[in-house]
Amino acid sequence: MTGPAAELPALGIDIGGTKVAGGVVAPDGTILATARRATPGSSVSSTEDAIAAVVDELAEAHGGELVGVGIGAAGWFDRTGDTVLFSPHLAWRNSSLRKDLTARLQRPLWVGNDANAAAWAEYRYGAARGAYLALMITLGTGIGGGIVLDGRLRPGAHGVAGEWGHMRVVPDGRLCPCGNRGCWEQYASGTALGQTAREVARTSPAAAALLLERVGPDPDGLTGEDVARAAAQGDPLALELVTEVGVWLGQGIADLAAVLDPEVVVIGGGVSKLGEMMLGPARERLDRALPGRGYRPGPRVVAAELGPQAGIVGAADLVRQAVSEGTA
Repeated sequence: MTGPAAELPALGIDIGGTKVAGGVVAPDGTILATARRATPGSSVSSTEDAIAAVVDELAEAHGGELVGVGIGAAGWFDRTGDTVLFSPHLAWRNSSLRKDLTARLQRPLWVGNDANAAAWAEYRYGAARGAYLALMITLGTGIGGGIVLDGRLRPGAHGVAGEWGHMRVVPDGRLCPCGNRGCWEQYASGTALGQTAREVARTSPAAAALLLERVGPDPDGLTGEDVARAAAQGDPLALELVTEVGVWLGQGIADLAAVLDPEVVVIGGGVSKLGEMMLGPARERLDRALPGRGYRPGPRVVAAELGPQAGIVGAADLVRQAVSEGTA
């Protein structure tokens, strides 16, 4: 990237179901200042108010020239980024978010999916630096992700590439909120970790005794976070459940490798905090399930380096790139 925009900080905004988080990001990926507001997800206008408040606070705090605003949000965007087709946790439905915010903020703007922004951040500054073809897999309540190929973010023909979580891995399996059954995110996500723990606790309370000590006698209180904490403390059942999620993760990566042949797969999102407890079994499963194993290289599977700030950093860099190319 060259030109004046390459030398200026940009604002990055990451919009989730509970918060609008923003940061002033230097060209080297360093976050210089942060701000946040609660996300009023049931109201489009109130969500836009929260975005504008974060932008105004950061612009005032920074005091210097800013190249523009990059916004990453959980949802499906069209290829141009002009329209939010659907957002599962927010009120946007075929909403002209870019047009509305450009008029309101009066700044150059990039708008797109938050996992795409995180993928770009890991390519530019993190675990996928320099990779020819990098995939990002974000593990949280569900599974999302992004594709960077030959130095460009690739959102797909309609803007909705990277929704790995809805590959069907178990015919007639668990019902997914998307309406299908057996989706990958029902077996390899934070939601899956909690659901499997609850199933075990209902059928065998004795085996889940240590887990149930954390929430009381009702298995319905168990969450993926409870299992993760128990696994970190050595609970045998929790470790077994984390291993199972890792195995499903590795199987899905093998399926993606069969189609896309990535150089590196970066694992981010909240569930990635499980680290090698999950990534070790994932790599072992990948080694066994990779098509043509023994005769072809497989992808490296690595933990994300930028953590929860990746969306902010990536969105800021994407608006900087858009300004440099004259597309913002």
